[in-house]
Amino acid sequence: MKTGLFIPCYVDALYPEVAVACYKLLKHLQVDVTYPLKQTCCGQPMANAGFENKAVPLAEHFEDIFKGFDYVVAPSASCAAFVKLNYPRLLQGKHFCETSDKIMDICEFLHDVLKVKSLPGKFYHKVSLHNSCHGVRELGLSSPSERNIPKYSKLKDLLSLVEGVTVCEPERVDECCGFGGMFSVEEPEVSTQMGIDKLERHMATGAEYITGPDSSCLMHLQGVAKRQQKDIKFIHIVQILAAGL
Repeated sequence: MKTGLFIPCYVDALYPEVAVACYKLLKHLQVDVTYPLKQTCCGQPMANAGFENKAVPLAEHFEDIFKGFDYVVAPSASCAAFVKLNYPRLLQGKHFCETSDKIMDICEFLHDVLKVKSLPGKFYHKVSLHNSCHGVRELGLSSPSERNIPKYSKLKDLLSLVEGVTVCEPERVDECCGFGGMFSVEEPEVSTQMGIDKLERHMATGAEYITGPDSSCLMHLQGVAKRQQKDIKFIHIVQILAAGL
């Protein structure tokens, strides 16, 4: 089972420790993982801004880099969802899209493919779990609150395998944090207020950390917390899952 590790551009530039944690965890779990060189942005920012034609060459390059793998995993629910849902349309008429069916968020991969039952790490902290919109509603990492279906959370299942961690969830468990990619640029006032409201709900849990599968959401909330001078820390979920490696 050959697995390609896709590291989104903002993770590479701002949160390289998340990329390292992914690689260490996959190697620990004896996954045949490779980090292909010359990988680039998946094209989501361009497409979200209305310039889909600029995203097509990046999609073609992504396909060329990752088409030889059985799975492609990424520490970003939003980037994984973009490849999965949008690449077939962007590449329509050019060639069959191979990576759409192979791409997975790393938590989805750990839970659904590897079916991980134990992890070696310890993390003696109380965390508030942030359910990102793309992860919930496009990748199914947890059950959407607006749907009348049995509740589940693949993220909570994985965190339960880490010794010492206490997991909380905020009121309005899967309400958007306000980031939304280009939304935060085009509607900064609304985005900021949504972030303030979401941060308050996370902090009301009494958690020391806010965690989740999307560094973009965590980055937005971290920026709000810094401006509001709130005393809470942020950590990507894969860093908790890989604690001690």
